[in-house]
Amino acid sequence: MGSKRPRRWLRRLVVTVVILGCLAVAADRAAAWVAEDRLATMAADEAAEYDVRAADTSVEIGGFGFLPQVAREEFSTVTLTMLRPTFSSVPAEDLVVTMNRVHVPRALMTGGSGAAVTIEATELKLRLSPAELTKLAARATNLDDLHLSIVDGRLHAKLSVRGQEVDATLSPTVEEGRIVLAVDQLSDSIPSVVRTTVSRLLARGITLPEMPFGASLKQVAVEGSSVVLVATADDLTFAG
Repeated sequence: MGSKRPRRWLRRLVVTVVILGCLAVAADRAAAWVAEDRLATMAADEAAEYDVRAADTSVEIGGFGFLPQVAREEFSTVTLTMLRPTFSSVPAEDLVVTMNRVHVPRALMTGGSGAAVTIEATELKLRLSPAELTKLAARATNLDDLHLSIVDGRLHAKLSVRGQEVDATLSPTVEEGRIVLAVDQLSDSIPSVVRTTVSRLLARGITLPEMPFGASLKQVAVEGSSVVLVATADDLTFAG
């Protein structure tokens, strides 16, 4: 009889600890949801200052434990996702912003206002369709019949130069904040004068509108069926 009571007491203790742990996790998650909603609103307002608007804006707070991070007034990572955004009226598929070392005054998390959120380092990934990149490239090169597409993971350009139909494989790169379309491959049947003209026209570079949050364009890559622009920003601020 006596040996059963300690075991019964131990089981109750374990159950109590588990329940308290679940309640703590639930409270942590509930508080995080409120904070994520607040940060999403602030981010959307700040994005609008750069002429960026989206169909939906959401925020996910990373790092271990929300409430301990609130106590430190710093989140290790915050991920902002904007679906179907436009920047300076250019439609994009999505925008994912990874913010590191996000300093959030505790007053903001409790409903206060006036304080600002500061972010030490930010990386943006803006996903464009080949059709939208075509429009930007056509304006930059004056090639109205230019058509860009992605085939087998590579960017291709179709255009007409000097009466010759051209299909070129391209490598997009970034030079001084502009997208440059370097020609990798052309059919051997294309005359050399046409080759030179195509390479020269596509290498003019595409000057983009101001990137979201004033970020600087660093890289461009083909991912799946999209063209992804990677940009960075330091010391970003969201007004409270």
